[in-house]
Amino acid sequence: MDTSGCTFMKVIVPVKQVPEVAEVRINPETGTLIREGVPSILNPFDEYAVEAAIQLKEKLGGEVTVVTMGPPQAKEVLLKALAMGADKAILLTDRAFAGADTWATARTLSEQIKKMEYDLVICGKQAIDGDTAQVGPEIAELLGIPQVCYVRHLEVEEDGKFVVVHRGTDEGYEVVRVKLPALLTATKGLNEPRLPNIMGIMKAKKKPLEEVTVTTLGISPDSIGLKGSPTTVRKVFAPERRKGGIKIEGTDPKAAAKKLVEFLASKGAI
Repeated sequence: MDTSGCTFMKVIVPVKQVPEVAEVRINPETGTLIREGVPSILNPFDEYAVEAAIQLKEKLGGEVTVVTMGPPQAKEVLLKALAMGADKAILLTDRAFAGADTWATARTLSEQIKKMEYDLVICGKQAIDGDTAQVGPEIAELLGIPQVCYVRHLEVEEDGKFVVVHRGTDEGYEVVRVKLPALLTATKGLNEPRLPNIMGIMKAKKKPLEEVTVTTLGISPDSIGLKGSPTTVRKVFAPERRKGGIKIEGTDPKAAAKKLVEFLASKGAI
């Protein structure tokens, strides 16, 4: 990230607690993800967003607030973000928020963000447990601000009124200049997230961490959570495992090549 100047930036970073799994496990009876007994982490793409916000604060001056929606244990990912260098945290936690799809999640987060002052909102491009990449763009739509997704480089102009970003595409990247306030979604390559040090971890416990319920948020329970979700998950299933390939034994390259040709010919491939 290349930034300069003395602009004071207020950045909000929505984050998510996700299960740390090398392989997704699914309950065969309910068709839902098994989360019990699985340790949780800060969504990796959100780490790029947190790091980007902290770098902006360090170079331009400002304030970074991280926000998450989840059960009480989601506080752990907020503490990690605070240990990295964020200034404040907000935990939206209430049983009324449970069962939310991406739209209801975005609505809840956006209602909180509307109560705050901000110049920039930075999200991870997607969460590794759902991979929808929908919440960030939906928040921008609900806030009525411009959005740029898959950001791999950003610069804030000296007057603090515009941000110039490199947006990754299938063909390469686009350079986009956007008027602030705006929302960006961060992808791998934007930066290398720092590891919290001991001092940061100790300071994190003393930083402001506010808990917000549906009552304090001031929103109807019917418009959030499961009740406010226009979509429902009917079933979750893992893709079939690919079968292992065929190994041609032997050390003689010519003999191995002959066996390969014979095998391909038997399958009609040549």
